[in-house]
Amino acid sequence: MKAYIFPGQGAQFVGMGKDLYEKSEKARELFEKANEILGFRITDVMFNGTDEDLKQTNVTQPAIFLHSVILATILDDFKPDMAAGHSLGEFSALVSAGALSFEDGLRLVAARANAMQKACEIQPSTMAAILGLDDFTVEDICHQLTDVVVPANYNCPGQLVISGTIAGVDHACEKMLAAGAKRALKLNVGGAFHSPLMEAARVELEHAIVHTEIKIPVCPIYQNIDAKPYTDPEKIKHNLIAQLTGPVRWTQTVMHMIDGGATSFTEVGPGNVLQGLVKKVDKAAITSSAALQQ
Repeated sequence: MKAYIFPGQGAQFVGMGKDLYEKSEKARELFEKANEILGFRITDVMFNGTDEDLKQTNVTQPAIFLHSVILATILDDFKPDMAAGHSLGEFSALVSAGALSFEDGLRLVAARANAMQKACEIQPSTMAAILGLDDFTVEDICHQLTDVVVPANYNCPGQLVISGTIAGVDHACEKMLAAGAKRALKLNVGGAFHSPLMEAARVELEHAIVHTEIKIPVCPIYQNIDAKPYTDPEKIKHNLIAQLTGPVRWTQTVMHMIDGGATSFTEVGPGNVLQGLVKKVDKAAITSSAALQQ
């Protein structure tokens, strides 16, 4: 069974999507429609901007979404048996699997990016990657601290990202290293994504998601919040809302997809980060990047 996986924030690069725009009339139409919906020419930033321009949350998230969804749309052989996305990528997966329209998906991603940016400005916060510790030890240390700090991204065995207040993350990093972590690396991010500090963003996005039509997807979508497959539109909505303040259970998602019959994983969008994570979950997994036929 073919599993398709969609990347999240951090996969962006200058020039992303330009080849799609130049090779496909359908891609050009969708990129231009996106420029209209967003109210600015995101294609100019994606194709010719600077790294700094592309790092802005209100640009990064729609840019990665567009690259992923437009590529999936113009692939000749896109026939998913199951799909999943890492954080932001969950929206790309839902659109590509027919649960969300392109327009609604883009509007939700733009609303999500703006809501997250505002939440970041309410309270200074951050994230850190913890390498070389088991999940239980990371969870236990976070639980012991009085500052807000929680497991945010279960990326693969031995790699878990924590999220919280600056003081909380700093304190947690010290304790992780003392407990035997190989590294505790602060990330260059705007705030504490996938933590309770995103509550204001969750409330704002909830209103938008509730009023957006979601249909039954063509295949099960394994959602971040509990790594389980879903096709019921109401449950998908509930999980999308919970995702902003809940963890991304990517390790568990990959394991569940393999248990569900996945025989190959194709990454759709910029970069190949997810393929590397899949391989760390299961060395035998067959992975590839989606590409246009020449």
